[in-house]
Amino acid sequence: MILPFRLPAIRAMAMSLALLAPLAGAAQAQVFDPTTFVLDNGMEVVVIENHRAPVVSHMVWYKAGAADEPAGKSGIAHYLEHLMFKGTETRAPGEFSRIIADIGGRENAFTSQDYTGYFQTVAPQHLGLMMELEADRMTGLVLTDAIIEPERKVILEERRSRTDNNPRSLLSEQVAAATWLNHPYRLPIIGWAHEIEAITRADLERFYETWYAPNNAVLVVSGDVEPAAVRRLAEETYGKIPARTLPPRIRPVEPPQIAPREVVMRDTRVNQPSWSRRYLAPSYVAGDTEHAYALELLVEIFGGGATGRIYRSVVAEQALAASAGAWYSPGELDLTTFGLWFTPRPGVAIEAVRTAMDAQVATLLETGVTEDELSRAKQRLIDSAIFARDSVGGPARVFGAALTTGQTVADVEAWPDRIRAVTVDQVNAAARAVFDANRSTTGILLPAEGESRT
Repeated sequence: MILPFRLPAIRAMAMSLALLAPLAGAAQAQVFDPTTFVLDNGMEVVVIENHRAPVVSHMVWYKAGAADEPAGKSGIAHYLEHLMFKGTETRAPGEFSRIIADIGGRENAFTSQDYTGYFQTVAPQHLGLMMELEADRMTGLVLTDAIIEPERKVILEERRSRTDNNPRSLLSEQVAAATWLNHPYRLPIIGWAHEIEAITRADLERFYETWYAPNNAVLVVSGDVEPAAVRRLAEETYGKIPARTLPPRIRPVEPPQIAPREVVMRDTRVNQPSWSRRYLAPSYVAGDTEHAYALELLVEIFGGGATGRIYRSVVAEQALAASAGAWYSPGELDLTTFGLWFTPRPGVAIEAVRTAMDAQVATLLETGVTEDELSRAKQRLIDSAIFARDSVGGPARVFGAALTTGQTVADVEAWPDRIRAVTVDQVNAAARAVFDANRSTTGILLPAEGESRT
């Protein structure tokens, strides 16, 4: 499974760990109080107790994603994710999944630009078995041409069905390539088709042997468990795996951006136009990080659903757009983006909505946000986090994503206090820092020439 990386406007309502993190993160500071420790081999472990239901989420996160792939080898991280469900030296192909299905559990995996994760949801008495299985495939994966080649076809078909047959996904790839001049975030997680076709068994084995090690992994266990029992099981399974020497996780640095970019794509399959603009922005750990928490509040004030300024203006009051909003995903290892988006109403030209959107940005930069807006935004974010206390998988995802992208448990725990401490002046300063046209990329999706369009 590929996690959406840069939240395109057209997929703003899709699953996103970056959107989950600020909400669930607050609840963890108030509710979950995780237990943490490190095994002798360097594997980090986080245990979040939740005894409301007899279920446990077991997750292993590797600090390696699509942005860690060798140049010219796009798609390896995702390809390897698929292959991890094949056989090991002690388990036959498919046996891992059959065991989990037989005990009534659920499993899946995901690849992002910054990490790859594997998880199972089972009854607590099966936690030890999950650790045995996951520890086995951390070091014992067997890759042969007979296994690799059929899966290559599966992945190429996945690319065809989810990307090549979807104009919005195709535009998203083109916009990402224009947004990042040098950084590997410009490459698709699934990979370019011609590079997927060229990946060899040696390429896959090298990536696996480089990054899949206990000292490059984070184990997160959330649910009806006791920390002492989790530690004992982890030491008996993962603790037996020796640490490896890891290479530095070096990423190319994005050069200064000095001109706005615009990508316009037309396609016969498009019936409803759409528009989005993204600006380079700091994350929690990269760039001008002092703006990150202020930007979380800004996106809530400016684009927070029906209560946001954008929606109220261009959708409700002016009736120019059918939908509109903003996004910001601060949980990246490197820089991230702050974005705006809209879908025009039928019969309304994109340019008319864009002008109204630009006016909203200009007003924001001129007059700033108010104390009342900021207070309400803080309350909405922190109140919404209360629902996380009943979740098993959500908190596990928050900690896993944070620890694989440069944050600490303390950072996650401190989220509510940092949000509460943000001032109006800080939000306004963050807005001025981010809304720089020279660091922006606009994506426009239109019907083909000659076809009816707004």
